Amino acid sequence: MPVSLSLLDLAFIRPGGSAAESLAHSVELARAAERSGYGRVWYAEHHGMPTIASSAPAVVIAHVAAHTSTIRLGAGGVMLPHHSPLVVAEQFGTLAELHPGRIDLGLGRAPGGDRSVYDALRRSPEASDRFPEDVRELRGLLAGERRLDGITATPGAGTNVPLYVLGSSLFGAQLAAGLGLPYAFASHFAPQALEQAVALYRGTYQPSEAQPEPYVIAGVNVIAAEEEDQAQAELADARRYRVRALLKRGPAAVEHSDAEIDAFLTTPQGAGIAAMMSKAAVGTPEQVRAGLESFAAEARADELITVHPSLEPEARIRSVELAGAAVA
Repeated sequence: MPVSLSLLDLAFIRPGGSAAESLAHSVELARAAERSGYGRVWYAEHHGMPTIASSAPAVVIAHVAAHTSTIRLGAGGVMLPHHSPLVVAEQFGTLAELHPGRIDLGLGRAPGGDRSVYDALRRSPEASDRFPEDVRELRGLLAGERRLDGITATPGAGTNVPLYVLGSSLFGAQLAAGLGLPYAFASHFAPQALEQAVALYRGTYQPSEAQPEPYVIAGVNVIAAEEEDQAQAELADARRYRVRALLKRGPAAVEHSDAEIDAFLTTPQGAGIAAMMSKAAVGTPEQVRAGLESFAAEARADELITVHPSLEPEARIRSVELAGAAVA
């Protein structure tokens, strides 16, 4: 089946690097995706994470949009419990007015960090309970629907920025289906409920005027290189880095060697962490194409949003280019 490719850029800050360097790389990565035929680039909202520079997706989108020409850009996603629907409508309405036809808005209800993040943002975990109502309110603000309180989003009203529900569980699938919205599943790091969630979404979908048919986007890790051994080595480094970052949390954090990380990956706990990256297409361009086609069929996906976790910026750009060319 034909595979439509998009890109999720985590604005990764490499070891020894800086946020400024990461954000400059995000521009180059988006340009590479644009050249290579990708449909969109999304940026995820994370907080309190020293290895991720996309804590303010709307700002990153504005910067990247000013340095690209045609590719769609969006949030994958904004963690709506941290914000009022009006503020999000105004932010993305502004982006839509500045860059017509190029802006997406993916919405999630996860905290984007731990309990301390809620405290630092002056928010409460209970805000997640309002997620369905907030999505409806946000959609109405972007559509310019008449409200009893007379409030309008300026900019925002009438822009009808396309909304997407993000999730890694059945909750998001059910909500997206009920609202008639596209659904993006985070199988690049939480693949366990993929099949069940997609089946629920497609089986209960309620058509909407903007989205008559269900539309599934599935996340997948991709490392494409000229040689298979090189791609596998980059995957091993990326997996070790993810495990090392998890083990280093807390005041008693210690540094672990590659051998120690590899040994940990053989334990039940380590295997659970490794499984987070189990949905992956790794190898030469031909192997990556086959892997993506197989995963698209497994996920019943209309679109694959790819995450390129190689640690070196140049390797990520090359992976984006090789995978795009292979699929095209």
